[in-house]
Amino acid sequence: MATPVRIFPVSLWTPTPAPWPRGNTTAAPEAKCVFNEEFKFILLPVSYSIVFVVGLPLNSWALWMFICRMRPWNATTTYMVNLALSDTLYVLSLPTLVYYYADRNNWPFGTGLCKIVRFLFYANLYSSILFLTCISVHRYMGICHPIRSLKWVKTKHARIICVASWLVVIICLIPNLIFVTTSSKGNTTLCHDTTKPEDFDHYVHYSSSVMALLFGVPFLVIVLCYCLMAKRLCKSSFSSPGLRTPSYKRRSIRMIIVVLAVFAICFVPFHITRTLYYTSRYFQADCRTLNIINFTYKITRPLASINSCLDPILYFMAGDKYRGRLRRGAAQRLRPVPTLDLVLVSPFTEGSHISHVTPGTGTAHGGGGC
Repeated sequence: MATPVRIFPVSLWTPTPAPWPRGNTTAAPEAKCVFNEEFKFILLPVSYSIVFVVGLPLNSWALWMFICRMRPWNATTTYMVNLALSDTLYVLSLPTLVYYYADRNNWPFGTGLCKIVRFLFYANLYSSILFLTCISVHRYMGICHPIRSLKWVKTKHARIICVASWLVVIICLIPNLIFVTTSSKGNTTLCHDTTKPEDFDHYVHYSSSVMALLFGVPFLVIVLCYCLMAKRLCKSSFSSPGLRTPSYKRRSIRMIIVVLAVFAICFVPFHITRTLYYTSRYFQADCRTLNIINFTYKITRPLASINSCLDPILYFMAGDKYRGRLRRGAAQRLRPVPTLDLVLVSPFTEGSHISHVTPGTGTAHGGGGC
């Protein structure tokens, strides 16, 4: 009985066989390994359509709220604005992918747009991770080091960190623009998610480095921050069991739950299955193993996109300010909303942002509007 030869698909999303990428070769004779990927031609168009239909209005509404109803911004709002901008740019690219997979891997939009669409996916993925990390560190400083945070977690520092985060993501993803390309196969044009098969070994090394830097390190930072925050919050609760938990601590607990849920649903499964997929390709696993790993990887790919729909939940749950103005904005549209002459003092509120009411007019000063 002939030993099966292992031949790999041309593209990450292509069910037809093609030669293995060169690099780690074995002495075993080659045979054919065809992936059954019919499920993706239903799964991906449907899931990306849902993310587009839900994510675009949610993030557009969030950007409108941040820009028109919540100025000037504090540090947390600055991170959330950049997060919403990243999500909006990504969901705008999804109609092209819906068409691509609905047309069974046929890309009619050219190589340049293929590179941009693939770039936007990873730019959104890693910028979201970095901004969620920034929000988490900001809350950690406010809870565990409230005095020190007054000096280090100001809005101007948040702006600098956001610019630095965008630069890091863009610089790290420039090689991705070079690797990603299109190729013709019969009457169809493929838009490779990784690269051409002959360059796959180099892509694995590059992608692994980016994943370690932009996912591994931030994930460890978030886990460490939340462990220390949970320890501090539990200690405070035990020391004064009869007192009501302060509002800023409740917001922090809600934020911990939402961010961990985003990582557990969107980022961790995707990076685990992608690592397994790339590793199995690189070391030429047997055909059955490849099919199983390929199936799980394709399922988690849409999960990585769902973060664009889950992030607005973070805006709603993380702060009473956003939640209150969201309700008022939905009820009264653009009509000015009177506010009280109160200052909310918490480890997360910067003293420079104070809203005052002019006596007798009910007009608030210190906010923003469009």
